[in-house]
Amino acid sequence: MNLFVFGLGFTARHFAIREAHRFETVRATVTDQARAEAVESETAFRMRSFGPEADDPRIAVDLADTDVLLVSAPPDRGGDTVLRRYRDAIAASRITWIGYLSTIGVYGDHGGAWIDEGTEPRPKSGRSRGRLAVEEAWLELGREGGKAVQVFRLSGIYGPGRNPLVKLREGKSQRIIKAGQVFNRIHVDDIATTLSASVERPRPGAVYNVTDDEPTPPQVVIEHAASLAGLPLPPEVDFETADLSPMARSFYGENKRVRNRLIREELGVELAYPTYREGLAALLPDTSG
Repeated sequence: MNLFVFGLGFTARHFAIREAHRFETVRATVTDQARAEAVESETAFRMRSFGPEADDPRIAVDLADTDVLLVSAPPDRGGDTVLRRYRDAIAASRITWIGYLSTIGVYGDHGGAWIDEGTEPRPKSGRSRGRLAVEEAWLELGREGGKAVQVFRLSGIYGPGRNPLVKLREGKSQRIIKAGQVFNRIHVDDIATTLSASVERPRPGAVYNVTDDEPTPPQVVIEHAASLAGLPLPPEVDFETADLSPMARSFYGENKRVRNRLIREELGVELAYPTYREGLAALLPDTSG
């Protein structure tokens, strides 16, 4: 069984490394040839470039020799780059499982209410509307081509090297206060567990929320991380005056509590890190300097 990954970023790389033993060959893309060569020298993966201008000509051949396809490459303004360039090759391949990594942002704002996979998406931002359209395009490929396409809507991802403990130690953390705001999170290892369980139990057309059990105000997570690490708290900053990028500010415009019941009941997933407390405790040794 061979794995191909479009977009070997933080999450997809973690999955590919952790699950490499399952596959005879792992092939994956990054955005340019120099980076592809660097990653290939660090791993046993066969790396390809998949950039805005040109692709490695071996990709089409690779797809014909692929069984499991994970798509983590983000869409651009024109839609999904993978489908635009390789839809026919994927449809004609022997691929039996396709996973598309999306975001809970497609649900939009629900005023802090609980939602699940049965909740109708109502994305607010153009970015999230584009994601929802790409989800549907992948599901359509699955319906038309008889492929098991699964969509995974991820909440805020954290893990080794990318978590509140790191930001605190680097002095880049803000304790932003917005009344009533909560976010769900998910440890990257629990994402990998969910993807692996889905490969074992494909369900064409499935959509899964991949998230933790406890939506929590962001400042509470920062306070817990600081307490764990023995670090001073950053000062409180009111959301209205906080120095945030437009993308970060847009996240605060959406407030919801996301249920993960389906991955438990259908895929048998037991989260290793059901809340931020377990996740940060496990990450503390890696950030202790």
